Amino acid sequence: LTSNPGNDGYPSWSPDGSKIAFQSVLDSTFGNTIYVMDADGSNQTRLISNNDLLVFDDDKYPSWSPVGSKIAFMSYRDGNWEIYVMDADGSNVTRLTNNSVFDGTPAWSPDGPKIAFASGRDGDDDIYVMDADGGNVRQLTDDPGGDWTPDWSPDGTKIAFVSVPDQGGEDEIYVMN
Repeated sequence: LTSNPGNDGYPSWSPDGSKIAFQSVLDSTFGNTIYVMDADGSNQTRLISNNDLLVFDDDKYPSWSPVGSKIAFMSYRDGNWEIYVMDADGSNVTRLTNNSVFDGTPAWSPDGPKIAFASGRDGDDDIYVMDADGGNVRQLTDDPGGDWTPDWSPDGTKIAFVSVPDQGGEDEIYVMN
């Protein structure tokens, strides 16, 4: 679907299957940014323009809301990896987290009111969940290794994630209620 100079990655389908959000370095001197294209690869559109970028920026890991009106993503736009949300047309970019450590890889719950994400806020990388407006942050895992890239089951009762249970070990896939 893409054949751009540079890397394209982390595709995310819109709920109706008509569009795909993805990260790309196409037309960017500031790192990755979020694009949307039609499901056939046509109409690739950058959602955040260069005029919006005041500092080094890197937007990654887009995740559509279940109704398709918003896209959550992680960004380095404020000098640290944080979770943001924007309207599906790229407007109304809003920061949801504000920490001095990594917050990233957001995933919307299937019913829409929650976003799961990885964070290093308590000393190692663990999985957290928050309301879709950034409130009520709650830690879900507390492992000595690292936990990343949460993904909800279709019924919203479980979250799969990548974990390195022992420092220096291999990445493994886990699931939790």
